[in-house]
Amino acid sequence: MKMRRSRTIPDRILEVISLLVMIGTTFYLIVGWNSFPDRIPAHYNAAGEIDRWGGKGELIFLLVMMWILYIGITLIQRFPQIWNTGVQVTQENRERVYRILMYMLETLKLLMVAGLSFLTVYGMTGKNLPVWFLFVFMGALFADLIFWMVRLVRFCS
Repeated sequence: MKMRRSRTIPDRILEVISLLVMIGTTFYLIVGWNSFPDRIPAHYNAAGEIDRWGGKGELIFLLVMMWILYIGITLIQRFPQIWNTGVQVTQENRERVYRILMYMLETLKLLMVAGLSFLTVYGMTGKNLPVWFLFVFMGALFADLIFWMVRLVRFCS
């Protein structure tokens, strides 16, 4: 069943922030390209230590991945009827179920964009990642998922 969803103010705010972060990162790479070092960190281990170096061209990979994730999640958001909600969707609860899941997708999209943007920009320093980065980034992703899933299950119980 086709569902027309309305965009709320929080939807629009999260979308604008995600877009601004992506456009800002893209602009940063374009404007600063010639000033970046030729050799940058290309991979970090779980402790945040650089374990592989690469050329600055590898930054394009991060940027492309960020845009692919953004576009992919945005496309998925447009078709809520194909989502696996994990709960029974009825005529009475479908608006609320899809609203909760929409917020989850919006916040996950913003977290993914922010994390990849941070990696892209921080890579220019040539330093190890802060020890807190992996813990905070993964913690934020899982906390976000758990928060929205708990809300969904509580609503449908």
